[in-house]
Amino acid sequence: MVQNGSTVTIHYTLTVDHKVVDSSIGKKPLIYVQGMGQIIPGMEEQLKDLKQGDKKHIIIPADKGYGPINSEAFQNVPRKSFKNSKFLKVGGIVTGQYKGNPVQATIIAIDKKNVILDLNHPLAGKTLEFDIEVMEIKHEN
Repeated sequence: MVQNGSTVTIHYTLTVDHKVVDSSIGKKPLIYVQGMGQIIPGMEEQLKDLKQGDKKHIIIPADKGYGPINSEAFQNVPRKSFKNSKFLKVGGIVTGQYKGNPVQATIIAIDKKNVILDLNHPLAGKTLEFDIEVMEIKHEN
């Protein structure tokens, strides 16, 4: 049974707005330690007490997934800050540093002088639907 401290191996398919956005099927399964915060809180809560071989459909609201959209995570950056700014496109992804940490941001608007970036996780504000299969559970000895 999945309990805190268990090393759990799962296969999953993540669906958002009726579209598959990620899946471990046909790839390596996800391995994590229950109770260590290695996966989103809502999934960890739903996996507790499952057994090897169990399959479950899980619906996780935004507040237990990647959180709500944070309006403070939108940044107005001078266009000249970007090398090759002529290649920037709305919807594109850029990487950089924010407060000393690596970040990935989505470009939501571009004008002649500025680029507006959304630093929210791409799945922030979204309801997540997972189809999970518990492949293996290892307990500490």
